[in-house]
Amino acid sequence: MTNPAAPVYSLWQMVGYMAKLGTIGFGGPVALVGYMYRDLVEERKWISEADYKEGLALSQLMPGPLAAQLGIYLGYVHYGVTGATLAGIAFVLPSFLMVVALGAAYLAYGGLTWMQAVFYGVGAAVIGIIALSAYKLTTKSVGKDRLLWVIFGVAAGVTIVTESEIIWIFLISGMLVWLVRAPPKRWLPKGGSAGVVALPVLGDHLSTACAVGATLDWSVLAQIAIFFAEAGAFVFGSGLAIVPFLYGGVVSQHHWLTERQFVDAVAVAMITPGPVVITVGFIGYLVAGFAGAAVAALATFLPCYLFTIIPAPYFRKHGRKPAIVAFVDGCTAAAIGTIAGAVVVLGKRSIIDLPTALVMAVTVVLLWKVRKIPEPAIVALAAVIGLAVYPLMAHAAANWKAVDGQAATTMFADAEYGDGVHYAYRFRRDGTFSGTEMAKDVRGTWRVRGDELCWRWTRPPGAEECYRAERDGAAVRLLKDGTEAWIGTLKRAP
Repeated sequence: MTNPAAPVYSLWQMVGYMAKLGTIGFGGPVALVGYMYRDLVEERKWISEADYKEGLALSQLMPGPLAAQLGIYLGYVHYGVTGATLAGIAFVLPSFLMVVALGAAYLAYGGLTWMQAVFYGVGAAVIGIIALSAYKLTTKSVGKDRLLWVIFGVAAGVTIVTESEIIWIFLISGMLVWLVRAPPKRWLPKGGSAGVVALPVLGDHLSTACAVGATLDWSVLAQIAIFFAEAGAFVFGSGLAIVPFLYGGVVSQHHWLTERQFVDAVAVAMITPGPVVITVGFIGYLVAGFAGAAVAALATFLPCYLFTIIPAPYFRKHGRKPAIVAFVDGCTAAAIGTIAGAVVVLGKRSIIDLPTALVMAVTVVLLWKVRKIPEPAIVALAAVIGLAVYPLMAHAAANWKAVDGQAATTMFADAEYGDGVHYAYRFRRDGTFSGTEMAKDVRGTWRVRGDELCWRWTRPPGAEECYRAERDGAAVRLLKDGTEAWIGTLKRAP
């Protein structure tokens, strides 16, 4: 354990630095922690080398976004909980305000061609960024360890097949590596290794609480708080590990966003500075306005804040114990596997034609070969490409014809609608429907209101959703606020 010397800077100087970094700190978590080392250790000498290394180790050990946790820890070094709290808020707040502003613009203009065109290019670039990040994380963290490769493969496969994250894979992976590498001498240890047991116990209670909460008739804000608190408590390895978890909950479970909106949410995180996890603010805003954004961000970052300040004094003494290191290695391998799986899951929705495939490929090549190009610059370039190319591809949509209310009733009654991969619904003349989505059984009721097709899921329960329908032969797409939400083939039921 190191004893920090008296600070040579004020608390407000540290807060100011974190606010500046959160405003202009592009490049992702690895770049952000590098900036902190360069600025605070080498140049300003506010933080000692030993304190920085301890903070980095703790940030890698605990779940949560790496850069945010390191910023919180560095604020804690000389100014305790007050410093940690203010430094964390200063680091996260700028990017939070940015994604809220983008959320407001998205809701106001998301149905316009230019907004769709921007995300047409950006979504493809995001897939390239995540793909390369997954590769780098895999080679760095998994290496040549066969056990970690098995965990990586299982986690990636499960994510691809289920299109969601299974939290228990993280915990089981950590326990497996712990038992293989550093088996406990006793199952109820009296010493420091008890700390590693606390993590799965915490996961047990948190998951149970969230499962119970999902069955209650709570307000939307309460459900947002519960879901994002669970998300924040299980982000191991990198902020990108939260992507498949959010997809499973936000799109498949709660139906708060469409698939297209979710990819756009990830893209927004990529074009703003600060932690990638800040995309939760954008998602929360789309669901429930500013209150939803604030609740989602607070619920996501509160666990990582607690996971930093509570164990900080103890970690300096026990953090290098083999049992804890082994548990984290297993969790990290599973997290990287989910990131690799997320590349496939999200790629199927963003790489839709040759131009988007080229944007993704060029993104990977530029980041791989021209390492000095920052990610935001590539995303901005992709946005420009989208603005230029998307109108040229518009001819593909030239044959879409709007469907009025009477035609929609006739068209969907006793018909099957699906894309052949992700969902298949059967609409009945009596106003009910059933089918599968993401390999899960669903059922509900449907009706035509004006010129909109509306449906409400009864299993799992959900709010009524309404769409305008357009048709091009057997192909039918459903639009919400002018943006394509569903596209598939409609045929008469046998």
